[in-house]
Amino acid sequence: MTAVLVWVLRVLVALALLGAALWGAGVLWYAVPLAAWGLPGWLAPLLLGLLGLFALLAVFAVLFRRGIGPALPLAAALAALFVWWASLDPSNDRVWQRDVAALPYAEIAGDRVTLHNLRNFTYRTEQDYTPHWETRSYDLAKLDSLDLIAVYWMGDDIAHIMLSFGFGEDKGEGDYLTVSIETRKEEGEAYSTLAGFFRQYELYYVVADERDLIDLRTTYRAPPEDVYLYRVQARDEAAGKAKIRALFLDYLAEINALKDEAQWYNTLTTNCTTNVVTHVHAIGGSLPLNWEVLLSGHFPKLVYDHGGLDRSLPYDALRADSLVNDRARAASGSPDFSARIREGLPGME
Repeated sequence: MTAVLVWVLRVLVALALLGAALWGAGVLWYAVPLAAWGLPGWLAPLLLGLLGLFALLAVFAVLFRRGIGPALPLAAALAALFVWWASLDPSNDRVWQRDVAALPYAEIAGDRVTLHNLRNFTYRTEQDYTPHWETRSYDLAKLDSLDLIAVYWMGDDIAHIMLSFGFGEDKGEGDYLTVSIETRKEEGEAYSTLAGFFRQYELYYVVADERDLIDLRTTYRAPPEDVYLYRVQARDEAAGKAKIRALFLDYLAEINALKDEAQWYNTLTTNCTTNVVTHVHAIGGSLPLNWEVLLSGHFPKLVYDHGGLDRSLPYDALRADSLVNDRARAASGSPDFSARIREGLPGME
């Protein structure tokens, strides 16, 4: 039994070494700027090959009792990579793509919130647009609704999650402000899910008009993405509005913090869905951090199961009724875009 336990421990250590080596390979491939350092491109695969060789030697040593000597090159390489990687600092001072060029920030005076650098672009295609960065004021006393937006482009398991805060809906005004948590990409930089694990993107909160964030995805992206709009509900209306206000203010605090000091985006831990859960927890909410958060396409179902969406319909029926693509295309560019995409949606009568 002891021999079996020792063997299991050796296998676990070997797997840990392989995992660490994979992390190091990711840092080498995505984060180490060989070209910026004036080094040749062929050096990257050579370094990856050496790291792989070091990993094999280390695993062999662990599994077959060859002492720690063969593991030392891997340990040294990973230590050097970690020290360099940990020294990387996020920055707000880069040459950004135009759609994330301006950092939003808020000024709060009592119930009056003034938001600067709110995005409201006019699109002709996804890449051809006229930028509009606006300043708008909102009355917190009128903040009375919250909507969850889920955007799908690669099947049902992965979605981009956004929140839309509604002001004055009870009074028929319906002024909506949407926040989308994204990566802040530099000019010429493309998004990669894998690169997002290795400090390649800064975290960015897009604060925008729904005609920007929703219309872009349903009308101007090719192919269009599927956008679902759900009303977030609370059992007690007064308590629900208080929580929406607290959530909005917590969002604003993070938005202002990002203006003062940049933060890294991380594909797993700091993304469009995990940050929503973090904000909910900050105001005393109880959403669990589980696989339905990591596989973000299931996040609306998680909120539904915890009583946060309309329960008068089974979830599949609610989801089917909440697709707004046709409505958004029909209302594209309209000043009453937000009202038209909500007409008749569950929970929004």
